[in-house]
Amino acid sequence: MSNATMTTHTPIETPSKPFPWSTIFSYIVLAIGVLVMVTPFFWMLSASVMTQAEAQFGEVLPKEPQWDNYQTAWDTANFDQYMWNSTRITLITITGLLIFCIPAAYAFARMEFIGKNILFTIMLTTLMIPDVVTLIPNFLTVVWLDRFSKAVFGEWFAWFNSWPSQTIPFMASAFTIFLLRQFFAQIPRDLWDAAQIDGAGHFTFMTRIVLPLSRAPVMTVVTFAFIGSWNSLLWPLLVTQTDDWRPVAVGLQKFTSADAVGDFHLQMAASVIMVIPILILYFFTQKQFTEGIATSGLKG
Repeated sequence: MSNATMTTHTPIETPSKPFPWSTIFSYIVLAIGVLVMVTPFFWMLSASVMTQAEAQFGEVLPKEPQWDNYQTAWDTANFDQYMWNSTRITLITITGLLIFCIPAAYAFARMEFIGKNILFTIMLTTLMIPDVVTLIPNFLTVVWLDRFSKAVFGEWFAWFNSWPSQTIPFMASAFTIFLLRQFFAQIPRDLWDAAQIDGAGHFTFMTRIVLPLSRAPVMTVVTFAFIGSWNSLLWPLLVTQTDDWRPVAVGLQKFTSADAVGDFHLQMAASVIMVIPILILYFFTQKQFTEGIATSGLKG
């Protein structure tokens, strides 16, 4: 037998990983949150195709889907007019919002002028004021503007029972300006220096460089503006007295409180009809929406 010393290799024990209790707890909390959020929507969809008896007795699923509930709700609630009104109001509001908020956000982010920080701080403080507090002052302002516009332009530019009162007050949003400003401020200054060398000014730089790079946050504010305008209820009830310019939220409220009392299945069908445009918009803009939320506000 050889006298050579034999080396014994001791296997290295791999430390056992601790059980991921924190990860499991996070998933449980997320699952509960998803369940809480999805349950009302699932009930709305299910009840919208039930019979009246099934909806009143709280059935989970219909025995046979009643697809004609949507047509009945559409005709009874006069949704064709309300949908058209909401479409016009929303498009006008979003157009005005982009026209006014994008230059304001660019000025706060890329330009230097006296009182810039003070103005930006004052604008941010308005986000802390509840909308209910400003409801009466805004209403009185609209009353004065309605009287003034009728005296100068006549009835064709009336504010009450028309589109100006439901669109113009929402064309300047502190939240939109803040969100876009935070993203505009992240664009490298080297691009501005290169644009200046080529003879570009602030307007050219904003339209040809900043906006193409800011597609995600712009689509984010468009989505928020669409949802806010489409779901608006209290303000249109104050500034309208006829159905000529009332949006779909007012039509749904009128339908559920007067025309379809006790008809829960038709109420749910009307609710689904109102939600569909928002879901369609989010389906086409979800990538830009999530990207805009994730990248905006990281630095300022």
